[in-house]
Amino acid sequence: MYSEKVMEHFQNPRNVGEIENASGVGTVGNAKCGDIMRIYLDIDENKIIRDVKFKTFGCGAAVATSSMATELVKGKTIEEAMQVTNRAVMEALDGLPPVKVHCSLLAEEAIHAALWDYAEKHEIKIEGLEKPKSDIHEEEEEEEEY
Repeated sequence: MYSEKVMEHFQNPRNVGEIENASGVGTVGNAKCGDIMRIYLDIDENKIIRDVKFKTFGCGAAVATSSMATELVKGKTIEEAMQVTNRAVMEALDGLPPVKVHCSLLAEEAIHAALWDYAEKHEIKIEGLEKPKSDIHEEEEEEEEY
């Protein structure tokens, strides 16, 4: 069962769309469930996320986590955006069913992928940022093995 916040963000998602000439764009997916998430960041000269948009192909939880993730990073610095974890997204949505936790992982990875793209374009290093995986299903399989 979904929380009211999940339903609200699914039915009325925030920040849907694209940003032309985005500072960074990150696309990630999950081959197992078919969800694909793309996040666009507009980062100003002070390294503050001025605007953020998303396009998601997937289930209601994928749309809701994308929407919430954009809300959590908008107006934040790059360093603050790096602190937005899948757990933070889930908590902000008042939880997700266990079978939908991967959607929050997609949201976290999409933010990181967009930040990675930004860092590459500007030839900078963002502390703690690792090259993102394009398919988070790889990560889930690794976790299952342990």
